[in-house]
Order: sequence, then C-alpha cells, then structure tokens
Amino acid sequence: MVKLIGAALVLFSATMTGWHIGKSYANRSAQLRALLLALQMLETEIVYGSTPLHRAFVKIGHRVAPEVGRIFLAASEQLVRHEGQTTQVCWQTAIEQHWADTALCKQEQDVLLHLGYVLGSSDREDQQKHLKLAVTHLRTLEEEARLEQYKYEKMYRTLGVLGGLLLVILMF
Repeated sequence: MVKLIGAALVLFSATMTGWHIGKSYANRSAQLRALLLALQMLETEIVYGSTPLHRAFVKIGHRVAPEVGRIFLAASEQLVRHEGQTTQVCWQTAIEQHWADTALCKQEQDVLLHLGYVLGSSDREDQQKHLKLAVTHLRTLEEEARLEQYKYEKMYRTLGVLGGLLLVILMF
C-alpha cells in the first residue's frame, strides 16, 4: 500500500513538473503580447495624449498583465521618488527589480533597456520612432516564442508524465 501511494506521488510530482515547465512557454508568449500592448499604449500616451511619463506608466501598469504592469508601476514610482535621476536609470531599476517575476528572456530585457535611453530624453517623434522599433523587435521575438511554445510545451508535459511512469516502473 505504501509503495502504491509513493508511486502515485512520484507520478503526480513528475507530471506537475512537466506541466509547470510547459506553462512557462505559454506564459512567455502571453507576457510578450502584454508587453507589446503596453508599448503601444505608451506610444499613444506620449504622442497623442501628451501625458507626463510617470502618469503614463501608472495608466499602463494598471491596464496590462500584472507581471508586466509591475515594471511600469515601479518605473513610475522611481520617477516620482527620485526626481534627480534620469528616466533611463529609473526604467532600468524597475526592470531589474521585477524581471525575475516574468517569464521573459534576456532578449526582451535588452530591448526594454535600450528603449530606456530614449524615454523622456528626446522629442515625441523620436520617442515614437524608438517605440515602434522596439515593438517591431518584440513582435519578432513573440513569433519565436510562439514557435517555441508550439514545439516544447506539449513535449515537456508529455515528458513529465512519461518520466514519472519510468520512475514508477523502476521503483517496482
């Protein structure tokens, strides 16, 4: 009886591990879409709304997925709290604080960090050009993330179940 319970726990644990790894691929795609939406909203706020950057960050932070929104909210907080710092430093600090909470990769982080050099330090048209460039780059990365999700999500879920079955068979 104890062996049977142990086998069920091993199978369950391995299956959940596979599902968790597979879910990270789906999360990356969803968070990339949220990030794209956030940057498009930021472009609208800067170019058409003439909204101050810290207010635009707050609006965006509340409208997008929480994992991505936290970055914008933290950047707004940094801008308000540390008035003497540049926007780039506040943006970089916010990204570094909350990047671990996302399923995004280093490539996406690099795009956002490079965008920080332009935010708040140039005219609207220049910021719009850089935002569009970042969106274009992130769309390419989103397509890659979708392909990875398609290839690996199901594989890891299946491997979790099969790996658990293998361990159960080896235990008996």
